Amino acid sequence: MMDYTVRARAQKGQAGLAECKEAALEMDTMPEGQHDAFNPAELLLASVAACMIKNIERVAPMLGFEFRGAEVEVRGFRQEKPPLLVRIEYVLRVDTEEPERRLELLHDNVKKHGTIFNTLAKATELTGSIRRANSMVRS
Repeated sequence: MMDYTVRARAQKGQAGLAECKEAALEMDTMPEGQHDAFNPAELLLASVAACMIKNIERVAPMLGFEFRGAEVEVRGFRQEKPPLLVRIEYVLRVDTEEPERRLELLHDNVKKHGTIFNTLAKATELTGSIRRANSMVRS
């Protein structure tokens, strides 16, 4: 069994900081919000995106799937009382010349092997689609 450890801390009136391995990530922990850091919900959505992209990198070689790049847009829908993400939707775009059936095979494998994806799919509605995105430009 694998385990993961992240340590987080914050000083009153300052942004939070999460650390793991040799990486650090500033977090929006201020009640009024911060525009230069991810808030907790955005961190969760970023985890979904990272999970999906990492799984593309992981399963594409096993499938012999050729691609140039991938991007995912993830949206979370929050109810107020009690505060809860009731739905997460995504659009996964892959820059590839592979046929449509192979694109769907990649999507199935990305969902099947995603730790974060599978965890959240058991907790809330998690739906999305995969699309072809030829000649993506990275900004």
